[in-house]
Order: sequence, then C-alpha cells, then structure tokens
Amino acid sequence: MTTNSWNCLLSRMFCLGALIHASTLVAIAEDSRHPMQQITSVSQLSDVQPTDWAYGALQSLVERYGCIVGYPDLPFKGNRALTRYEFAAGFNACLDKIQELLAASTVDLAKREDLEPIKRLIEEFTPELALLRGTVEALEVRTATLEKQQFSTTTKLFGEVIFALTDEFRQNSRNQPVFQNRVRLNLETSFVGKDVLHVRLAAANTQRFVTPDNTAEGTQQFNIRGNTRNSVQVDWLSYLFPVGDRLHGYVAATGGIHSDYVWSTFNPYLEDYDGGNGALSAFGQESPIYRIGGGAGGGLTYQLGKTLAISAGYLAGPDAFSPAQKNGIFDGNYAALGQLTISPSDQFQLGLTYVHSYNSGETPLFNLGTTQAFTGTALANRFFGNRAISTNSYGAQASLKITPGFAISGFFGYTGVIPEGGSIVNLRRKKQDVWYYGGNLAFPDLFKKGNLGGLVFGAEPYLGSSSRSIPSDRSWHIEAFYRYQVNDYISITPGLIWITAPNQSDRNDDIVLGTVRVTFRF
Repeated sequence: MTTNSWNCLLSRMFCLGALIHASTLVAIAEDSRHPMQQITSVSQLSDVQPTDWAYGALQSLVERYGCIVGYPDLPFKGNRALTRYEFAAGFNACLDKIQELLAASTVDLAKREDLEPIKRLIEEFTPELALLRGTVEALEVRTATLEKQQFSTTTKLFGEVIFALTDEFRQNSRNQPVFQNRVRLNLETSFVGKDVLHVRLAAANTQRFVTPDNTAEGTQQFNIRGNTRNSVQVDWLSYLFPVGDRLHGYVAATGGIHSDYVWSTFNPYLEDYDGGNGALSAFGQESPIYRIGGGAGGGLTYQLGKTLAISAGYLAGPDAFSPAQKNGIFDGNYAALGQLTISPSDQFQLGLTYVHSYNSGETPLFNLGTTQAFTGTALANRFFGNRAISTNSYGAQASLKITPGFAISGFFGYTGVIPEGGSIVNLRRKKQDVWYYGGNLAFPDLFKKGNLGGLVFGAEPYLGSSSRSIPSDRSWHIEAFYRYQVNDYISITPGLIWITAPNQSDRNDDIVLGTVRVTFRF
C-alpha cells in the first residue's frame, strides 16, 4: 500500500474516532443522572502499568513523533503507573500531534506498525477520551465566558508633574523669573468596568504673576487652582458612569467643571483639561464659556445617533457644602449649561452652548467655581465690583481636522451681565456686554511623531462699550508654543504669550511671558 493510501486510511480513522467521541458524549450526558453505572471489564478500574501493551504502544508513539515533552532532557520517561484518565490525556496529546503533522504533510505515516496500535488504543480508551475532550471543551467555553465577563474592582494611579520656568519681559515689570511646580495624582477606580471614580490629589506653588489692574489675561494652565504652597489637597472628586448605551452621567463633589461632562470642547490637540500637554494658557485650551462656574454638581450627555449629542449640567460654587444662607447647592453661586454637539464626520465638529449663572459679589465671572478669575480682563470679570450678578452666555465653537498634521479650531462667545438689586428697569439699563473669540492652529507630529506645534490668536473676555470713562482699547492674546515629546512620559514645551493693551487699556504695557514647561506623566 502506498504512503498516500495509508495517510488517507489514517485520516478516516481519526474521523471515526471523532464520531465515537461524539456519540460517547451523548451517552454520558444521557446517563449522568445515574452515578452508579455498570462496567464491562475489570481493566476499566485498573491503572495502566509500564508492563501493559498500551503503555509500550504510547511510549513508541511518543518517541517517534515527540508528542509529549516535559522533561529537561526531552525524552519521555514513562516508568510509572498512570490512571486511565492520565493515560488518555497523554494519548490524546499524541493524536492531536499526529493529526497536525498529517495535515502539514511533514511526516511519513505509512508504517503499518503505527496504524494498528493507534486504532486499538482509540477503541479501548474511547470513554476516557470522550470524557476528557468533553471536559476540555466545557472548560474552554467557561474560560471564554470568564475572559469576556471578568472584572475586578481596581484602582489605577495616574500622575502628572509640571516644572515651569517663567519670566516676564514687560517694561516696568515687578515680576521676577520663577521656577514653579505642580503635582497631580489621580486615583481612578472602576466598579462595573465602564464607570470611573476620580480622586485627584494636587499640590503646587504656581502663583500667577502680578498683572496691570489684576487682569486675568495670560493665565497659564498650571496656574489653574495652582498655589497651594505645595500643601496636598483633594482638588477633584467626581464619578462618571454610563446609563445604557447612549446616556452618560457625571457627578462631582468638588472641583467639577463643565469640560468634564460635555461631549466636546472643540479644540483638538490644544485642549488638555488644564493638563501639561496642551496649550500653555487657559484661554488657548478652551473657550472661556466653559470657565463660567464650577464646583459641586452634575451633568448628563445623551447621544442622538452618530452625529448629534446633547449635554446639560448644573454646578454650584465654592460654598456648595455650606448650609448657611446664600450658600449651598441652590442658594449660592451656580452655573447651568446646555450644549448641542454636531459631528457630521470624524474631522468636523460644531457646538452651540448656553450658560446661565449667578455669581455673588465675591466671585468673578470666569471663576471655575473659585474666588479667582482665570481668563479675561478685570473689567469683564468684576465690572460691578462686589455686587452680585446674573449672566446669560451664548457660544459657538467649531473644529476641523484638515490633514493628519494640521487642524484648526475657533470659538465666538457673548455674555450678558445683569447686576442684582434695584428696579428691573434700572438693571436692564445697567446691563453690560462681554465678548470673547479666538482661533487656533494645531500641528500634530510636527518634525517628529508625538510632537505638537500650536498658535493661538484671539480676544480674551472683554467688556463692550460702556461709557467714555471705561477703557475700551482692544486686548489681543497671541500665543505660540512647541511641545517636544522626549518619550511617552516626558515632554518639554517652550512658548510665548503676548497680551496687548492689558485690561483694555493701551496705557498699560504689553504683557510678554516666556515659559519652558516640562511635563512628566506616569
């Protein structure tokens, strides 16, 4: 008989073994209700001894095809008694190996002395082989199920450290060159796999420079909630969670901002949520409309298909924890936001945003839930001094990724500011207008993969024409930076921020800040 004929016969024998295996599994399943079953041979209760013919047959197959390996010097050392199931496991390994070699046509299986022992072993150990393979298949199914469903509640640590060397080049400046730092340790915990509990610890000494009329223009991102004198604080505590497939919820106990829950802020590459890998300034990272209010509260985002999303949220101010009068969640500072996000493609996004807020006399307009301003002129933030104000803000934002190496984004915003107290007629007459707009150019992977170049130009929030006694010169924000990615964990970002006519007055010297920011992330 030719080699091809023997191989064909052997293949048919393996198919026969598979059929016997399947029928035996059915029989085992049908009789599983009867724990005590009759056996047909005493040998079914016996171990397989080294002196048995089956032992010798398996050892011959092992030596010929190398189907069992586990000893340091490789040869199979079969000199101990095996249970029938242990023996069946070894024989099953040999069957799989021989089938593999047969399919690859890498071995000559035309030897008659191999065929008969294999056939006899299959017939004698059919029950054990069937049970073994059935058990393995059941374990494989359970393992696959566990791999899909397994989840353990774990907490991951993510950290960011910023070193910043900054100097100002303004004439008659009272500021000195500074070397500052900010550390953020974010503990992220998930309980069901798709939710995240954020507990962020922060410490910093990033005090903002003294500016003309205490304007907030030119505030850098590491100045945001920055000066704790390196004392550790919990500056963000929030929980994000899904509600079904389309609805996403957000709850913040402290440090919440609108950017946390809205679908997008429409500034790809330059937005880093005040982290150290985006634009240098707070103005360059996102539209000022997202910096109206902050603190404790919550938000929701609902996806209307692939192209539309609606976001809504409510954040109370710095005294949301206090039960005193004019404080708490609903009787103190607050900001309520609504946003529609339109995403016709992965490259283009458009957003329409509305924010209604109430600010007590102690808090500026663009405050992020604190008592400090982080963008805009002093006139825009505190025109009415210590009088409480109500505001209505409207914004439009858009972003477009033109090529993988170039993207543009921009925003336009308006805020109507109404002082609290007095008659309605007088208050309407005193209403003030605040405007802000800007455009950004982003160059991802500039000169090297992972690097980022950025240009920012626009007007930080400024007070519109009010009276001849109020300065109305236009202040411009001009910013350029280049982030060099040393590796996956370290980046170096030199940059320049230039503010013309600070606080809307050309009598003030321009602010020119030079910064080298080094960011470590782990």
